Amino acid sequence: MGPGEALLAGLLVMVLAVALLSNALVLLCCAYSAELRTRASGVLLVNLSLGHLLLAALDMPFTLLGVMRGRTPSAPGACQVIGFLDTFLASNAALSVAALSADQWLAVGFPLRYAGRLRPRYAGLLLGCAWGQSLAFSGAALGCSWLGYSSAFASCSLRLPPEPERPRFAAFTATLHAVGFALPLAVLCLTSLQVHRVARSHCQRMDTVTMKALALLADLHPSVRQRCLIQQKRRRHRATRKIGIAIATFLICFAPYVMTRLAELVPFITVNAQWGILSKCLTYSKAAADPFTYSLLRRPFRQVLAGMVHRLLKRTPRPASTHDSSLDVAGMVHQLLKRTPRPASTHNGSVDTENDSCLQQTH
Repeated sequence: MGPGEALLAGLLVMVLAVALLSNALVLLCCAYSAELRTRASGVLLVNLSLGHLLLAALDMPFTLLGVMRGRTPSAPGACQVIGFLDTFLASNAALSVAALSADQWLAVGFPLRYAGRLRPRYAGLLLGCAWGQSLAFSGAALGCSWLGYSSAFASCSLRLPPEPERPRFAAFTATLHAVGFALPLAVLCLTSLQVHRVARSHCQRMDTVTMKALALLADLHPSVRQRCLIQQKRRRHRATRKIGIAIATFLICFAPYVMTRLAELVPFITVNAQWGILSKCLTYSKAAADPFTYSLLRRPFRQVLAGMVHRLLKRTPRPASTHDSSLDVAGMVHQLLKRTPRPASTHNGSVDTENDSCLQQTH
């Protein structure tokens, strides 16, 4: 094993460890919190994390073995089973990300309808479609004997068949990546743009309220005014940053492997082994990145983790603040005016409160 393979093996070990730990934490949080389990998004997150955990536990070790020793597993039929799991879990992960993006768009764009209609059983229907589609592609590859050890990627996955079957294999590969990569990417981009539009409109309303409050308080202390403006600026960039991270991780993790697989179909192109292994490692890194992108860095999961830690340490956790930055500004204004804030109207306030909660859950 040369220095390049040693570096790739170290990268794969790090991805494997992070993927196992982070996805196990997500599943532990969902098992601990009934609130997370009963949401439609919670069902989708459990499916995504479970698939990533299986990928890290059952697929990545054999790829690591292939990088270190450069050979297939010795057990007969083991490589075909691993290749089946690799194709199924990779396709299911991409489609699950698309389902999560659609769920976020419904939660932010239609909060009242979302709360009343999109229950876990509808999320189960989305997952059934994703599983059925993934099983169809992986089953077709297994039935056509297109699964085995690929030396270009040092893994058990799709491999080039003999020359007479190349046209069928090329059509299958193109269809697989069109459905398992291009379609989820299109759904992710379209729904993210809609979420960004709604979040931007929401922030503009909040900015209008903040600026009117600051205009009324001419004698406001400069430090308080500066804090209000900083919170206003953070609101503007928060949704853009999180949406950009979600799209960027999808492209960085999947695009190199997909492009390499499509380039492999061209007769005069030979895939470099180190580049093929690196593109495969980038695909595996999606299993390590998704728990942080969609779960562990978000407020509901942070609160559950804090509660679990406090329970292990036998401490009583402090009640988490449910106020966002806009409510902090309103609280400062009312405190300076020494007034008790009026209760919000049950007609208009319910929609804004629902939008606030949905934006906190999705961003």
